[in-house]
Amino acid sequence: MPLNYLPLGKKGRVKKLVSDGIVRRRMLDLGLIDGTEVEAIQKSPSGDPVAYFIRGAVIALRSEEASKIIVEPS
Repeated sequence: MPLNYLPLGKKGRVKKLVSDGIVRRRMLDLGLIDGTEVEAIQKSPSGDPVAYFIRGAVIALRSEEASKIIVEPS
């Protein structure tokens, strides 16, 4: 499932990145590699971006970016 479909309060493990170029590089720099645990923790008032807990840090990702990260719910 794409990360942007992960419900708030739920965790998932990264399985694949389907982006390329500079966006892919940014995701890798954030630590979004195969097996990384990600938790959706909070939505902004407008619903986009969403805050995710990734490797001990809270990172806000827009829906467009999060849709390119495939996760397996855990």
